Amino acid sequence: MDFRRSRTIVPVLEVLPEAGSTNDVLSARAGDLPDLAVVVTANQTGGRGRLGRAWVTPPDTALAISVLLKPVGLPPESFGWFPLLGGLAMSRALGRFVPGGVQVKWPNDVLIDGQKVCGILTELLPGMSGLVIGAGVNLSQTREELPTDTSTSLAIAGADAVEADAVLAAYLIQLTTLYREFQAAGGDPLRSALRDEVAEACHTIGRAVRVQLPSGDDLLGTAVGIDESGRLIVESDAGRTAVAAGDVTHLRY
Repeated sequence: MDFRRSRTIVPVLEVLPEAGSTNDVLSARAGDLPDLAVVVTANQTGGRGRLGRAWVTPPDTALAISVLLKPVGLPPESFGWFPLLGGLAMSRALGRFVPGGVQVKWPNDVLIDGQKVCGILTELLPGMSGLVIGAGVNLSQTREELPTDTSTSLAIAGADAVEADAVLAAYLIQLTTLYREFQAAGGDPLRSALRDEVAEACHTIGRAVRVQLPSGDDLLGTAVGIDESGRLIVESDAGRTAVAAGDVTHLRY
């Protein structure tokens, strides 16, 4: 894979034949690389998702993508928006390739018809000197090759002749556009319209949810919105709770 289209979008794009974790590779080199440098592989052997979960797929059936961001002058509280920004960018990119709608599950999953096609993992660099946005997107796996029965791939969702360079280029275009708009607005999710755009794409809002909180407690209620810090607002019998972190399950009742 030479990723000719993708190379025209960002200043540095390194394609690895194999990597344990593209986030780890990029984080280790971050000091020597510019804003919007990218590392990508179709064979990630030690990927991870939120809460330390493993993310491993058969070679050449998925892309592991990591993008280095070095925003200047943004307030620390704005960094909480980057997982949502990454998910929105991927949902818009993948919408070009599948006939159905692509949606975001708060805070960092991308869904097609309610099934996960991509996960986003954002990791801060030391001293908040920047961050790495990692994305693992399923391209051509069959049902038997997927890790869970709630996952899907672009091929299963009906995309024709999925080309890795086309998917990566579409994602990088969307990500860089949203990133520059967010920077231009000084990290303000309202002035940049990021909050409204995320809320519109978010499959979680309006649904009954169970949130497993970092404390281990479960919060049951209805997701009703996203606040100015990117937290999910859940309405329950106890009132409204702003959730900054947690594992969300969409419920059917």
